Formats: sequence, structure tokens, C-alpha cells
Amino acid sequence: MAGLDELDTAILRELQVDARRTNRDIAAAVGVSPTTALDRTRGLRQRGVIRGALLDVDLGSIGRSVQALIAVRIRPPSRRNIEGFRDWVSTLPETVGVFVVSGSEDFLIHVAVEDNDRLYAFVIDRLTQRPEIADVRTSVVYEHLRNPGVAPV
Repeated sequence: MAGLDELDTAILRELQVDARRTNRDIAAAVGVSPTTALDRTRGLRQRGVIRGALLDVDLGSIGRSVQALIAVRIRPPSRRNIEGFRDWVSTLPETVGVFVVSGSEDFLIHVAVEDNDRLYAFVIDRLTQRPEIADVRTSVVYEHLRNPGVAPV
């Protein structure tokens, strides 16, 4: 958070609404010159505050209408097992996101698949075949909402 002022926060807010907006539009929205807006945006990127821009795809429209959150427990919970599983599962085409968490599970995996049969096959044929997996719990996602703008605190 160090070094974020009101202008940085305003630029972040505007870019989170639509990251494809022109620099000139961002500058007008926050009330500064285009040069100032560009310099500040570049600074936010250089400092790692802005890591990139992502395309938000409707998963159902690309044939992945079933989403699930899968809780996975790894045993033994060694660094090698945790990092190996993390690296493997994050590359699978079904995987939307991977959360390494604390508590009774080690991972929450967000997947999107074609149908329930594919979800079942993913869990039974892919996940549970891994020797380090001690437990798997699957929750089907009915609806996924995201906050389009996260403000700095």
C-alpha cells in the first residue's frame, strides 16, 4: 500500500471498470493531464500494483457451464507435495483458479467443465489418482459473482 495516493487510487478505480479505456479517457475521468495519467499508470505497473489485465469470459458460452470448488487435503503436507500438486493442478485445462489455503484443507480449486459427468471424471479420474491426495470435497457453484473493483484500504 505504500505510496498509493488519491490519484493512484482513482486511476485504479477507473481501470477496474474497464482496463481497455484509453489513457485520455482515464485522465479525463480523474481530472489530470494525459501525461500525468500515463506516468502514474506506468508507475503502478512498475511497482507491481497493476499486474496485468484479464479478459472476463462467460464460461457457459464456451461450453463450461458447470463450475465447482474442490477442497483438497494433501498428505503428508510437505513443501514438495504442496508445491508439486499446486504446479500440476494449475496447468489443467479444467482449472480456473487455485487457492493455497490454511485450515482443514490445503487447496481450493475452482474448475469449470462441460457437465456433471466431466466434473465427476475430473475428481475421480484425475484428482483422486494422485497419491498425495488424502481427501477431496466438491461443491457445485450455482452462481459466481465478482466485485469488479477492489479499492485500496
